[in-house]
Amino acid sequence: MLKELLDIYLIFFRMGAVTFGGGYAMLPILRREIVQNRKWMDEETIMDFYALSQGLPGIIAINVSVFIGFRQKKIQGAVAAALGMVSPCIVIISIIFFFLSSFQDNVYVKHALAAISVCVAALILDAVISMWKKGVKDFVGIIICFVMLGLNLFTDISPIIMIIVCALFGIVYKSIQRKTKSGEVAK
Repeated sequence: MLKELLDIYLIFFRMGAVTFGGGYAMLPILRREIVQNRKWMDEETIMDFYALSQGLPGIIAINVSVFIGFRQKKIQGAVAAALGMVSPCIVIISIIFFFLSSFQDNVYVKHALAAISVCVAALILDAVISMWKKGVKDFVGIIICFVMLGLNLFTDISPIIMIIVCALFGIVYKSIQRKTKSGEVAK
């Protein structure tokens, strides 16, 4: 049991150490480590955890890691995953804090951070494409996606409200769709 918890901790420690840009940027790493290498769950479950994490308070990367850790080893796994994810951040921030004055004006640090930003944008784009492939399955999904994108860009509606409305719409829409199909089968 302790070895498995240490394994969970180390997996998320490694992810936390290289995940610049937040939860979306870690999606490709998660897919490789959790889905392909460890086969702990399928990609659809990871995407469900992402969707749920977006509607919860807190950092997406931490929320997703807690869900995965909990799925593997209940509360101890959730704690191990969360600690693994935040430990590198604590170490890096502590180091930066102690050397901040020499870092902030260093031209090499500025260039490195600019390059990291470009890499993060690519990782986030990869996450968006992956989420599109897994989440948008029909014409109704396309319409919902673009309506929500428009509302997000051009209004001040809270993303939480948008998520709740979409969840309720999905429940109603799929219930009606299921009843319609059941009625057709009965005929």
